[in-house]
Amino acid sequence: AMMTAAGMARMPARVMMALVGSPDEGYTAAELADRLGVSPAAVSGAVRYLQSMRMIDRISRPGDRRDRYELADDAWHDVVAGNVPMYTRLADLMDAIADENAGAGASVRRARDTASFLRFLAERMPSLADEWRAAHRLPSRGD
Repeated sequence: AMMTAAGMARMPARVMMALVGSPDEGYTAAELADRLGVSPAAVSGAVRYLQSMRMIDRISRPGDRRDRYELADDAWHDVVAGNVPMYTRLADLMDAIADENAGAGASVRRARDTASFLRFLAERMPSLADEWRAAHRLPSRGD
């Protein structure tokens, strides 16, 4: 519920939280569907979404025909760093809107403030995530 309130779609949020407590070998899509009481199709869509966000990894094991899924190591770092281009594009859009509405008073000020805030996030979030990783002595993904 908290992940959904933060903006994540309901089924990906449920799958992600199920994977937080998964066994070391992860879960198959069928196991996730059974655990959550949903259809395999619902899990399939959620898994694709979470993989596209780099929040989960697909694990292939020799001798096992079914893929397994687990929460990706350092997933939140990658999500934060991956949002930088979006913050920058949104800031540019806010500035363009403000430029088109020059003289509109408070709405232009809000658009400029929003653009400034988004650029601040784009600048600071990756370094904050890196600082956290260093403080917790976590390797970079792929190390």
